[in-house]
Amino acid sequence: MENLVSFPLLSSIIWLPTVGAILMLFFQSERSVKIVALTTTIISFLVSLLLLAGWVNDSSMQFQENLAWIPQLDINYHLGVDGISLFLVLLTTLFGPIVVLFSWNNVKDNLKAYLFLLLTQQTGMLGVFLSLDLVLFFIFWEFTLIPMYFLIGRWGGKNRVYAAVKFFLYTMAGSALMLVVILLLYWKQGSFDWMVLQQAPMDVRFQTWAFVAFALAFAIKIPLFPFHTWLPDAHVQAPTAGSVILAGVLLKMGTYGFLRFNLPLFPDATHLYTPLLAVLAIIGILYGALVALVQKDVKSLVAYSSIAHLGFVMLGIVSLTAQGVSGAVLQGVNHGLSTGALFLMIGMVYDRRHTRLLSEYGGLWKKVPVWSALFIIVVLASVGLPGLNGFVGEFAILVGAFQANPWWAVFATLGVIFAAWYLLTAVRGMVQGPLDEEKNGNLTDLTKREILLLAPLIILFFVIGLFPGFFFDKINPAVDALLQTVQSGTDLLF
Repeated sequence: MENLVSFPLLSSIIWLPTVGAILMLFFQSERSVKIVALTTTIISFLVSLLLLAGWVNDSSMQFQENLAWIPQLDINYHLGVDGISLFLVLLTTLFGPIVVLFSWNNVKDNLKAYLFLLLTQQTGMLGVFLSLDLVLFFIFWEFTLIPMYFLIGRWGGKNRVYAAVKFFLYTMAGSALMLVVILLLYWKQGSFDWMVLQQAPMDVRFQTWAFVAFALAFAIKIPLFPFHTWLPDAHVQAPTAGSVILAGVLLKMGTYGFLRFNLPLFPDATHLYTPLLAVLAIIGILYGALVALVQKDVKSLVAYSSIAHLGFVMLGIVSLTAQGVSGAVLQGVNHGLSTGALFLMIGMVYDRRHTRLLSEYGGLWKKVPVWSALFIIVVLASVGLPGLNGFVGEFAILVGAFQANPWWAVFATLGVIFAAWYLLTAVRGMVQGPLDEEKNGNLTDLTKREILLLAPLIILFFVIGLFPGFFFDKINPAVDALLQTVQSGTDLLF
């Protein structure tokens, strides 16, 4: 165990995908490129599982690495992981081999560049979740824009360039404000280190402005209403692997940012802005659900459902209760699993029919029963059926929201009802009814490779739903420590 803790495990997890991406450049054959990419991402996932092997259920930052990078400016290569970031790291490495394997035969144009971008994107996302130096965090945060921009702009749909530019500009605009505050923090406190900054006293006035700057960057990434307009375009135009990464991991960077930076660094301002953020989260829950109801494109429906589901996550965070925040951490992972699976399944049927319009489907149960059965399971997980992963997170969030303000829970519960409505509408439109469309008669069911892609996600639906204690045991200590820091702030509302 000592050797495991002293080994640079976090650096290995972050940089293995980039090493694989560089190795791919030395191979010419498409098969060799695929094997290198798949092998690298599998190894990265297996290495990340070592975090569980050496894990201690406490609130400390574990497996830390801290090396001087630019000592003149006190910028360090400082990494660490706690219960808030642990499962986001595992989620990111899990999706690595899944998206590579999905792209195996689905990307016909310049596969090497496509896989290169997927692997370097994974490095950027892992760096965000593991960085404890604000400059290092910001570099990884901004880097994630580049691969996703090219994935959407080069391999996306008809309006891919518009969607890619919109995604890039929205996120970049928010990040500019965050960079200004990072520099101001260094000027005031003399450090970029997260562990130093959260212990440093900051006057309330500075906290209120700093909180807003960070919050804008993270709200755009989530996206929180009304900063959501880039998301449907990006999701609909992105290639399937891009949509999976975007929904499964990239959006969680926003909610993670609130948990890691806004709450512990600016506890006074947190109390001030909690009611506003709760209102925006609830609007997002209801707005996302109602707009999803009227979508004719099934991929667009799932995109708007992400706005609603991440509104739930945000509501749990701003409840500032142990149940709500722990539920939000787990629900972020749950959303990644279920929505990532939905985009995979939509991509699978799109590759066969080349349309995403609900009106073009119906009666698929008769032709593709395996796809249909798995699609229903994924939908039920997303809806929050008891026994599956979505229920655990949503229930904990609603309990926490009720403790904070009963009306928050009342309005959020409407979102649960609407989620069942729009997702079951998608099931009815695609799976049930008569097989009227002649082209659907030629559909083939899932291959063994496609079932293999979905299997780990569906297994996790049941594991999390039936054994949530395993996950909460690792999340709760870090959440309790976070809330102690937040409660140390002065409640500006009273």
